[in-house]
Order: sequence, then structure tokens, then C-alpha cells
Amino acid sequence: MSLSSTFRRNRTARAATAAVTLLMAGLLGAAGAGTSNAGTAAPQTRQIASSVLGSDYKITLTALRSPEDELAASVRLQVFTQSGGAWKESDRVTVGDVDGWFWYPLTGKGAVCDFATASTEPAPLTVSLLVTPSIGCSDPVHFLVKEGRVYAG
Repeated sequence: MSLSSTFRRNRTARAATAAVTLLMAGLLGAAGAGTSNAGTAAPQTRQIASSVLGSDYKITLTALRSPEDELAASVRLQVFTQSGGAWKESDRVTVGDVDGWFWYPLTGKGAVCDFATASTEPAPLTVSLLVTPSIGCSDPVHFLVKEGRVYAG
């Protein structure tokens, strides 16, 4: 075996080792970055409905994307009351199950099938949301807002 063929073989082996090392470093770095950012990033949210009932209440529905499953979401219903000229949260509940909704239908066109409120005390509230385009809307969920608190209706 000649010196030049040994040199070429060693150079090829070093190049292959370097390529594998760079590839593994890149994969491990990406995996580590994804892991460290996943725990610190705030969940993605999108307000999907809002209603102001006179000067008494402001009610919002917000979709919260699941940190564990990018296709899943939760829905938060918040009630705000006036305090010192600003809206302050007085109560919040989850509509349906935690991560029980699909993110894309919930944040897309036609996501809110029914969001009915009334300016009475207690204030009745009905919510129905799109499950998927093929399934259609959820059964309506009824709440009562009384003195700034949310109750099952």
C-alpha cells in the first residue's frame, strides 16, 4: 500500500467522522434548544369573542394553545368588572375540557357558533364553538354571571 493511498483513506475517514460529528452536534443542539424554549415560552393565545354589557361586565373568550400538543387548545372565559375606570378580571372558567378543543378550527373563520349575552343581573351567557368543520358546533354551554362571578347555568 502506498503512502498516498493511506493518506487519502485517512483523510476520507476524518472527513466522514467530522461530518457525523457536525450532524450530531446540530441535532443535539436543536433538541436542546427546543427543550429549553418549550418550558419558558408563554402559550400562544387568541381572543375569539368579546362582549361588553353596559358598564357592568366585559366578557371574553380566549383560545390557549396547548404547550404539549400543538393541535390542541383550551378555551378561557373571563369576566371583567369596572374598577377605578379600568376593566379588572373578576372571574375566569375553562369552557369544556383543558386541551379539549382543536387549535385551528377554534382560531379560524366561523369558530364561534354562538356567544350570546344579556345585560341583566344575573347575566345569562351561552357559548357554542366549532369542534371541526366536519363535526360542526359543540352543544351550547350555559353560564350565569352574577356579581362578577361565573356560575354554571
